[in-house]
Amino acid sequence: MTRPLAVFDIDGTLVDSRASILQAATDAARELGLPDPEYDRVRQIVGLSLPHALAVLEPGLGPEELERFTEGFRASFNRLYASGHEEPLYPGAIETLRRLRRDGWRLSLATGQNRRGVARNLARAGWAELFVSSHCAEDGPGKPDPAMLHAAMTACGADAASTVMIGDTAHDISMALAARVLPQGVAWGFHTPEEQLDAGAAHVATDFADLEASLHRFAARAFA
Repeated sequence: MTRPLAVFDIDGTLVDSRASILQAATDAARELGLPDPEYDRVRQIVGLSLPHALAVLEPGLGPEELERFTEGFRASFNRLYASGHEEPLYPGAIETLRRLRRDGWRLSLATGQNRRGVARNLARAGWAELFVSSHCAEDGPGKPDPAMLHAAMTACGADAASTVMIGDTAHDISMALAARVLPQGVAWGFHTPEEQLDAGAAHVATDFADLEASLHRFAARAFA
């Protein structure tokens, strides 16, 4: 029997990376002599592959400047991790993932992070055994292209009717709609609930208990 598949975004959905992403964007901007970017601009680009995201953030940069901006962003993150920093999980994230696995869900990741970032997250205690597969912007087209979701469904033996994409941005919602899977938003990340609903989210969960209830309602309908 086919089991439901929940594909999770990472930044802003499972992991609270708001402060570190803003800091990396600020450090990289300062290296180029650019003004410090406002958080409201930075939050809009989260979820996109990094070069694309930074080109949206600073559209006036030429190719060489964009490459320096991208490298400066990565270098800021590398310094942060070298200091021993680990971005916190949102309260309730790991418990929800464990319950979903216990209840028969297959879990996968689809993120704008690079493969190195995915590996850092999968190295968290208890994470590696939770996810059947992981997919990132380095594997092919990034969000909102549906390629990562198609890859997740193939890896997990799922179809669109049994799959939910869970994310915190309009980019996640647009990717879900392009793949014809259920677009499930969360209210605690980078984009507001209104931005996600405007993009086509079927529901925006207010907390992990609300998310879990929404996922189980979907499974009950999908496999009735």
